[in-house]
Amino acid sequence: MYSYPEIASKRVAEMAEIAAKTPESAISFQGAPGANSHLACDEFARRFANDAPVLPCFSFEDAIDAVKDGRAGRAMIPIENSQHGRVADIHFLLPESGLSIVAEIFLPIHHCLMAVGDGPFDKVFSHPQALGQCRAYAREHGMRPISYADTAGAAALVAESGDSSMAAIAPKIAAELYGLELIAENIEDADHNMTRFVVLAREPLDPAPEGPVMTTFTFEVKNIPAALYKAMGGFATNGVNMTKLESYQRGGSFSATEFYADIEGRPGGPAVDRALEELRFHTKWVRMLGTYPQGRTRELAG
Repeated sequence: MYSYPEIASKRVAEMAEIAAKTPESAISFQGAPGANSHLACDEFARRFANDAPVLPCFSFEDAIDAVKDGRAGRAMIPIENSQHGRVADIHFLLPESGLSIVAEIFLPIHHCLMAVGDGPFDKVFSHPQALGQCRAYAREHGMRPISYADTAGAAALVAESGDSSMAAIAPKIAAELYGLELIAENIEDADHNMTRFVVLAREPLDPAPEGPVMTTFTFEVKNIPAALYKAMGGFATNGVNMTKLESYQRGGSFSATEFYADIEGRPGGPAVDRALEELRFHTKWVRMLGTYPQGRTRELAG
């Protein structure tokens, strides 16, 4: 908590003290109080977790470690944004965490510009994802984007600095928490701005048989021609809908590509089991990350 601006550290300490009373029900997240991940935790707790306490953590690794160490029962981790794509490093952190995905939640993202005064502003601080989602606004107003660990932490930094030339991009609640002037609302470049979060826990979930579910896994194909094409064939022939497939490189060899995938359905279903069996035949390994209820129905394109 000591890496936060002082104004945020006090709130982090208070929230950590509350979470420590019932760690098994607490939800950890990356960022300062008031960050979008905090809002996602509150939404999840309101809907599913009986208003569970939240535990702010400075980094994604810290939020994951809080669950592994027993200081929280779940972690709320952003995985992708409709406008700015994959959240950096998440595809590496999830498989290595040893945790399982037990839920997903979709949160509409609305960014606000906030500062200690009315400007003009020559610098704007925020998380790289938020800066990317508000690129046009910052360019139009002549502000130089500067990356910070999270949105609400950036707001706390600006508040603590007292510098009238600095502004922050963060959720509206951050202005209230840190005593900043709300300069502009809804400054994101696209009105469909949405972030998908996944909830991680130590034990995997066995979802109820009714209702649509997602299954997430990673794999590495064999280093032979058409390996990916052959590995994917089982999903097509068995009618399993793959909603996401992304590649990423691990290490510096560039010789082996790993993939992250989401499919509709669960292991144990005949079609999914046949597809996964064929996948395993054409890959070096497959690592299951979780099966969980859909937070939002995936609609097939007509």
